[in-house]
Parts: sequence; C-alpha cells; structure tokens
Amino acid sequence: MTIDYLMYLISVGFQSLQEYLALHVLMCLLPAFLLAGAIASLFSKESVLKFFGADTPKYISYTVAAVSGCLLAVCSCTALPLFAGIYKRGAGIGPATTFLFSAPAINILAVVYTAKILGYDIGAARAILAVIMSVFIGLTMSLIYERKEAEKSSIKTFGEEEHKHTVELFILLIAVLVAPEFMSSWGWKFTNQIIAWIPLIALTAYLSIKWFSKEELESWMGETWFLIKQITPLLLIGVFFAGIIVEVLPKEIVASLVGGNSIASNFVASIAAALMYFSTLTEVPIIKALTLLGMGTGPSLAMLLAGPALSLPSMIVINRVMGIKKGMTYIFFVIVVATISGYIFGLTIV
Repeated sequence: MTIDYLMYLISVGFQSLQEYLALHVLMCLLPAFLLAGAIASLFSKESVLKFFGADTPKYISYTVAAVSGCLLAVCSCTALPLFAGIYKRGAGIGPATTFLFSAPAINILAVVYTAKILGYDIGAARAILAVIMSVFIGLTMSLIYERKEAEKSSIKTFGEEEHKHTVELFILLIAVLVAPEFMSSWGWKFTNQIIAWIPLIALTAYLSIKWFSKEELESWMGETWFLIKQITPLLLIGVFFAGIIVEVLPKEIVASLVGGNSIASNFVASIAAALMYFSTLTEVPIIKALTLLGMGTGPSLAMLLAGPALSLPSMIVINRVMGIKKGMTYIFFVIVVATISGYIFGLTIV
C-alpha cells in the first residue's frame, strides 16, 4: 500500500465523517442523547427490576424483561452486569435471558439511530423482533433449565417512586426527536424545520426547569454528558472506518457471503456479528457500509439482532454467570433466532 493510497483512504474516512456530522448530529444524536440521559437519571431502575422476581406472574415478568431495555437506557456494555445482578439476586433464567437479549437491541438510542440511518422499516423490525424473539428465548431457556421453586427468591429492590412529570417529559423529548423527520417528510425546507423546532425545544426546556429540581436537572445533564463521552468517540471512529470499508472491500465478496436473503447469508451475518464487538451504535454505520457493498436487508437485520446480544467478551461473561451448558444454549438460540428473523424479514421486503 503506497503512501498516496493510504492518504486517499484517510481522506475518504474524513469525508464520510464530515457527511455524517452534517446530517445526523443536530436533529438526531443530540435529542436522542438527551432522551437517553433523562431515562437513565429520572426513571427509577429499581421500579423496573423488581418485576423480575420469581413471585411475579410470568406474563408480567416476561413483558417487563422484554421491554425494560428501552426504559433503562441499557446498552450492550451495561446489559451484562444488570443481567448478572438480576440473575444472581433471584430472577428466573427465563426473564433474565429475555432481558439480556432484548435490552441492548431496544435501547432507545439504538432504535432511533437504526431507523434514521437504515430506514424506519428495519428500525421497527429491530425493536419488534427483538422483543418477540427475546420472549421466545427466555421461555425456551426456562423450559429447559427451570430451577426449582425453592431455589428462587423475590428480588429485593429499594428505590423512590418516579417523579410525577417523568412521563410528560418523556413525551416532549420524543416529540423533539421525531418532529424534524415528520417535517422533512412533509417537504419542509431545513430552515423552516429549525424555525418550527425551536419553540418545541424552548417549551421542553421551560417545563423541565419548572418540573424538576436543580439536582435532578444536574443528574439528567450529567447522564447525558456521560453517554456522549462514552459513545460519541467510538461512534465517530466507526463512521470513519465504515467509509474506508466501502472503498476497499470488494463488493463481490460481500455479495457472495451476505448478499440476497438465503438462510446461509443470514447465518453468516449472525455468526459474524456474534464474533465481533459492537460498541453502542457503531454497528449501524458499519452495517450501512456493508449494505452499500451488497449486503441484503435480511442479513442486515440478523446482524443488528445478534451483534448487540453477543460478542466474544460477552460470551465469556455469560458462560461464567450461567455455566457453560446454559450459556452455550443461550448463544445457540441467539444465533438461530437472529438468522430466522433476518430471513423472514428479508422475505417481506420486495
């Protein structure tokens, strides 16, 4: 590789980064970070985790386990310790593995970002299928490895009640996040979008100051800044290298391995995602780059489902927490459901 070609690839990476920053930071990432920060700081995690106890009816525990990743703002790096905690503290293996699979996939940042970059169809499919397949995995794990009732205990949690205005704030932040997309679909110019967007932001800021104490607002901003610092550098690195991948990776190789929508292509995508480590959101620009090279829609979804749930480091942790037999069973089911989900989704896309 010559110096000139290396410099060319670096310029390609920076060009990809520049285009990304111009298109997605102001109206996508910043509102999403604010929303995730509010969820992390203002919603009591304890009020969710208490539903994982063995004395909770299954229809409640599995439902909460499948959707709580959204309310907990859980990413792949925090799902594992939360899973280990609730499993060791008495949660059944079914709800615990349901949470482990679903939580990273339906992180509000991940869902919104996937929809914005890869399309609303695959964003919605990621969220819906993650919930459905997580319950399937949890019920199957429970059926195979159900622990004796005497070994289970309810999870003791200690937390304050939710602030009475958290739901209203959540709705306002969702509106701030999705309003630009709706205005764009209506054909509004960017300047008009900004003019209409600013009053909504001002209203949200005013009500936030009115509703919440200084300490709560500081906690919210602190969580938001923590997420920005934790995720943004890795995300930008992912975008940079994704631009280079598009340039150097032969389309024929991608198309031959994960092109189209066969069981084999979805299986390869699931295995590849399971072996890689995706930091939060970095899977999206990488998969976007692969789709430009010929990756099919089904394999893209398979990778989105398997990637956040598994990686080589997470497999080690999972096997240590649950034991090798249960851990390998869970890993097998993740790859299988990701493959099948991707294949079925690919059949629905014309």
